[in-house]
Amino acid sequence: MAADYNAQLAKAQENLTEWSVLLPASIAGHTPHPLLYPRTLPYPNRQRQTMSAYSQEIKDAIRTVANWPEDGVMFRDIMPLLQNRAVFRKLIDSFVHRYQDQQLDAIAAIDARGFILGAPLAYELGLSLVPVRKKGKLPFKTVTQSYDLEYGSATIELHTDAFKAGDRVLVMDDLIATGGTMLAACELVRQLQAEVVEVAAIIDLPDLKGSEKLRNAGFDVYAICEFDGH
Repeated sequence: MAADYNAQLAKAQENLTEWSVLLPASIAGHTPHPLLYPRTLPYPNRQRQTMSAYSQEIKDAIRTVANWPEDGVMFRDIMPLLQNRAVFRKLIDSFVHRYQDQQLDAIAAIDARGFILGAPLAYELGLSLVPVRKKGKLPFKTVTQSYDLEYGSATIELHTDAFKAGDRVLVMDDLIATGGTMLAACELVRQLQAEVVEVAAIIDLPDLKGSEKLRNAGFDVYAICEFDGH
């Protein structure tokens, strides 16, 4: 098995392309996923992959509920994706492949669906997990950031000791819509003198301009898939 793996890896590096390689049966006592495990191969001057190999499969597992929670809204429901253990594994693997070589220190996971993504990814990458909570949910000293909603405003917060100065942080949520929550979370990370490496989500709704707003503010954005409309 080891010889086969090394041969495929060498061939992939020689051709400067992405290959699916079967991991050895055990790496440092860790049992790998039984399916072929696609990975981005490390060689010079190669950009990170921009789309998961599983993007369409993940998108197909997301249910659209029309006119919820109000008329005119097409709600993108990730619950069927989470219930499908194979697709959920591929979702987390997709983020692992993208960020495994980025020298991250922490994941800032946004309340509440961001926790679902941030926890397994932090475990797989050996990072700290920092929940970004709604105001009033954290017991220690906090920094806060408010952002506008369609009617009114909302506030999120972090503990003041969440990061060290210079920490490289990935900000995560399940979906990018208008971008207000994501942008506020990024500003919280900056308040603590840490660096936002990228903003990541399962779904981007580009028609709502949230990802555009984030990029205009200087943040890189990554989403597994996109949906048109609201």
